[in-house]
Amino acid sequence: MRWTAQQLYPEYERLLASWPKTFRVEIPGLGGVLFCHATPRNENECFTRLTPEDRLLPVFEGLTAPVVVCGHTHMQFDRTIARIRVVNAGSVGMPFGESGADWLLLGPAVQLQHTSYDFRRAAARIRDTNYPQAHDFAERYVLQPPSEGEMLEVFTRVELR
Repeated sequence: MRWTAQQLYPEYERLLASWPKTFRVEIPGLGGVLFCHATPRNENECFTRLTPEDRLLPVFEGLTAPVVVCGHTHMQFDRTIARIRVVNAGSVGMPFGESGADWLLLGPAVQLQHTSYDFRRAAARIRDTNYPQAHDFAERYVLQPPSEGEMLEVFTRVELR
């Protein structure tokens, strides 16, 4: 993280710091969609498709958006918590589970998507950067990402802390 922060120009730091933690957009067919990184109340909280609903009710209570799109755990899911549809878009560059790019298409429906690409070429391009952990990242997250089961186990131990 320190290396990534050092890559930012000061004007970009100010811009990123000014962004809201959540953002609501009207999407035809879905209505108001609330976007957040992890949960609407905390950008670092973890939960998964396996987290019991009763533990999640306090996280989503009081929201008026019918759909919430989150990420953070890099694993796609589509579930309902109380009356709110909660969707995790997954991750394009660091998915857990099957190699490839996980993404989300919104409007008028919710469509979880997965796209394969040339993993070896992508890993080579990552290794060619000056990112200090490029070789490890290319191997562990592009060529041989952790399984969904492994990551569900990890996130279950730290969920909603």
